[in-house]
Amino acid sequence: MYAESFEYHAPASLQEAVTLLGQYGDDAKIVTGGMSLIPIMKLRLAAPKHLIDLRKVGELKGLSESGGNLTIGAGTTYYELESSKTVLDKCPLLAQTAAAVGDVQVRNRGTLGGSVVHNDPSADLPAALVALDAQLTLQGKSERTVAIKDFLVDSLTTAIEPDEILVRITVIATGRNTCYAKMAQQASGFAVVGVAVALEMNGANCTGARVGVTGVSPTAFRAVAVERALAGKALDDGAIAAAAEQVAGDAKDPLGDPLNASPEYRLHLAKVFTRRAIEGARV
Repeated sequence: MYAESFEYHAPASLQEAVTLLGQYGDDAKIVTGGMSLIPIMKLRLAAPKHLIDLRKVGELKGLSESGGNLTIGAGTTYYELESSKTVLDKCPLLAQTAAAVGDVQVRNRGTLGGSVVHNDPSADLPAALVALDAQLTLQGKSERTVAIKDFLVDSLTTAIEPDEILVRITVIATGRNTCYAKMAQQASGFAVVGVAVALEMNGANCTGARVGVTGVSPTAFRAVAVERALAGKALDDGAIAAAAEQVAGDAKDPLGDPLNASPEYRLHLAKVFTRRAIEGARV
């Protein structure tokens, strides 16, 4: 099926993009890589009269490090994340998670910002962003910053306003003890369950943990019960298994569908992949 007719815009600056968005309102949709919007348009589940392509907007590009934080333009592709030496050195969890997205074609086109704003409950990147306490900078009539936990409202729903554009994402830098583990839906590569883990280690002892989970609930969530169970523990196999069992307590309204997994099976997978991600981060 073909998308309905639309008028195409390719603004060269953030201000021009914001102006177009304000001008056309509900008749406009933003597109960067198009990995989420274009398939929906082809199915005619979305039929914007105006498509605003942000690929030429320079303010959405780039990556910088300051004060132990990493700031990344929302237009950064998954491939740029997984291959960036700075991301690999300063925030390897983000690179590992980006490398697990879809296939090569998707990673070369899809963007960090597009994933966050679309907020598919099975998307990979939100798990890492939740674990990393991401801060999102939005630009509309004025600029504002929103924490990732407040931005992800519900399945396919975020706190972005109709006249706003996600400009950049800031995450904390971490050490090397990180891992993203997931069970992928074979046809799409989306996460049936995905778990992102960043550990702070002192020898064999865990002094702190960050755990983000996707695919289980309507939005990615922070597994704080798992984090508490890991902190201060020597990470032997028994301690890891016991901590992983706690993830079910943090999952709210677990998803289920007849093609992929029931709520009960997703919770089981969450425990399995939380354990695997912790084990992968421990080494």
